[in-house]
Amino acid sequence: MVRKSKGRQKLEMVKIPNESNLMVTFSKRRSGLFKKASELCTLCGAEVSIIVFSPGKKVFSFGHPSVEKVMERYLSGNIPQTSGAFHLIEAHRNARVHELNMQLTQVLIGKNFQSIFSFSFCKNYLQKIL
Repeated sequence: MVRKSKGRQKLEMVKIPNESNLMVTFSKRRSGLFKKASELCTLCGAEVSIIVFSPGKKVFSFGHPSVEKVMERYLSGNIPQTSGAFHLIEAHRNARVHELNMQLTQVLIGKNFQSIFSFSFCKNYLQKIL
């Protein structure tokens, strides 16, 4: 049996000179990129936004939940307080503060510091830097 094509070959990463081939490659890779982004959203619950400008000067975008919401969140730098990630970050932060407070208490007791002022000052300082 004779093969009709060369099969999948490794491409050199340079701009494709043929305009027709370039547009076909762009279209296939764009759809593959959007498919991977969709899978990332579905499997991991990630919020994703992709904006692509084609060589033909057209704009293509993909966003979950929407391009606007993801971009707004990115530009504002805020984590929505309703997200699971926010609660996880807060729980980790609170656990770390509690752990450091316990270590501080042990150090202060071990060195027989009797000043409540010193303990309060150190505790407040640790909470500010975390």
